[in-house]
Amino acid sequence: MSFLPNTKQILLPVVFVLLSFSVFSQNKYKERGDEAFSEGEFFKAIELYDEAVKKSTNNPEKAEILFKTAECYRIINNPNKAESFYRKAIMKGYADPVAVLYFADALKINQKYEEAIPEYQKYRTLVPKDPRGETGEKSCELAAKWVELPTRYEILNQKEFNSKQLDFSPSFADQDYKTIYFTSSRQAKPSTKINPISGEYFSDIFMSQFTKKLAWSIPEPLNDTINSDYDEASPTLSSDGTELFFNRCVNKKNETNACQVYQSVRQAGSDWETTQLVEIFGDTISAYHPSLSADGTQLFFSSNKITGQGGYDIWMIERSGKGAPWTKPVNMGKEINTPGNEMFPFIREDGALYFASNTHLGMGGLDIFRAEKQIDGKWKVENMKYPVNSSSDDFGIIFMGRDEKGYFSSSRRITGSKGGDDIYFFELPPLEFSLQGKVKDATTDDPIAGAKIKIFGSDGSDIEISTIEDGTFKYNLQKNTDYVFVVSKDGYLKGKGKASTSDLADSYAFMNDVTLAPLAKSIDLPNIYYDFGDFTLREESKVELDKLVKTLVSNPNITIEIGSHTDMVGSDADNLVLSQKRAQSVVEYLISKGIEKERLTAKGYGESVPKAITKKIAAGSIFEEGVVLTPEFIKGLDNDEEKEAANQINRRTDFRVLRTDYISKMF
Repeated sequence: MSFLPNTKQILLPVVFVLLSFSVFSQNKYKERGDEAFSEGEFFKAIELYDEAVKKSTNNPEKAEILFKTAECYRIINNPNKAESFYRKAIMKGYADPVAVLYFADALKINQKYEEAIPEYQKYRTLVPKDPRGETGEKSCELAAKWVELPTRYEILNQKEFNSKQLDFSPSFADQDYKTIYFTSSRQAKPSTKINPISGEYFSDIFMSQFTKKLAWSIPEPLNDTINSDYDEASPTLSSDGTELFFNRCVNKKNETNACQVYQSVRQAGSDWETTQLVEIFGDTISAYHPSLSADGTQLFFSSNKITGQGGYDIWMIERSGKGAPWTKPVNMGKEINTPGNEMFPFIREDGALYFASNTHLGMGGLDIFRAEKQIDGKWKVENMKYPVNSSSDDFGIIFMGRDEKGYFSSSRRITGSKGGDDIYFFELPPLEFSLQGKVKDATTDDPIAGAKIKIFGSDGSDIEISTIEDGTFKYNLQKNTDYVFVVSKDGYLKGKGKASTSDLADSYAFMNDVTLAPLAKSIDLPNIYYDFGDFTLREESKVELDKLVKTLVSNPNITIEIGSHTDMVGSDADNLVLSQKRAQSVVEYLISKGIEKERLTAKGYGESVPKAITKKIAAGSIFEEGVVLTPEFIKGLDNDEEKEAANQINRRTDFRVLRTDYISKMF
């Protein structure tokens, strides 16, 4: 991956492995390639190494050249090529274990997690004290899980900002978030030159505005006060838009070059007219990616100052107000910074610090992390996961105030991406919960229009809605709330249900189809089973009877008769006795569940009440609606299979309402 800020390749001094190889003076291409490499001219170095490897006559030298070529591709953020050349270098016998580590890193960035894991394991064996092997292996395992279970964030390539070049590090320039500044390596003017380090045009700061036509304007470069012949990048503005901080990286050959933070101040409505250097570490130590707090008193940035935790660290300076002097830089500490690279900070109004890192557990290259300070003063760091993060470089996030939306930069290659780095819009949609379903007649399955649904919430809400003509209903629920709802309709028993949005992390629709039993009809109880010739309830029957318990609890003023029916097999007398015992076993189960015995009557009908086929039964059987399954009808059926089907329908348990004015004696 590339660690490189600004155009992501212009940063000097570049963080790469300190190469100390023997010099093969006979290979002039290699010597010139090494010189270009040391100057940071990696595109030129690649061309020279390509010729050098052709001229090389021994494997150690070839392995060295291939590794250096891979390093060039890693630094200029071309992981596909880097993967290929690290593989070649290793196959040629390149001895330094770091090649295995960087090969694994390239595989991870290219989302080849299963291939990367054994390479990290190999590196752990070679260098057991280096935590990067274990961290890399864990990162691959987590990344695969995060892709499989993405967060609710939605992302969109903001194509109006992007070009075929590098576009990154957006910043809001006004309080209504309708003006965006960002960095781009597109050609700002005909005289703009190619940066020999990055291979791109020298980067400039561009601006786009959201117009009355509800679209972003074509990006335009800022004036020459801000944009110079060198690289400008990473803008950040005060909340009122009158202060601008940005990076300027002057690249002069044979000189010590450092990227510095510059400041420009303007009056509201005016253009930028002057710039001045913000003194942080002096002119030989770079400071990158400035990010100004909303109140303008803190400036966060990244730097590879050697007194930090490792590569690039997040630092912070403070002031009492606009125009006041800045304090000495403070390193953000080990919870934020690692031996690797942390950069592109952004501080939110709520105090949360966002930054990019290639060393905290992540998905590939740079990942975006959120850090919150805990009660004990320590920072808790969390990966923002997929889809905000990817196996590529993801960095430079900004938010629209306290809203969970904004922009970030990414080098991912997906549908709609344009260049090396693109700017993406992201948003966390609000959680949406709903209670919805359909109310139907229990005997016919016909929809019931005009049924009333009373919804009671633990937040004190008490709402009544009604079903529409097709029997459906829908109501939006609040988060972290428990609900009970009661469904009623004249001429029907009440139905009841529950729903809870407590602890739900994702939007959810509670689907509740409710069947209401008509007061005037017998209602079949499906799935009530007994062994042949026996009256003991089988265990699976209790599921349906528990539903009947709920119905009785929801309708405390009714009494019911439990009816049991047999088929025509056996004598009338035996069937009558058996059905009575079966009905009584249901009553006894209901009593065991707390239903008063005065509300229950058991009635065995034997085979005396054959079933009349309803529309609901006809939909799932071979018999037509209206047919009565009498013994004569069954005997006239064509085969034993049809006769058994009829007998099975006749073997049933049902209930019917006897009274609706019962008053409990329990209270």
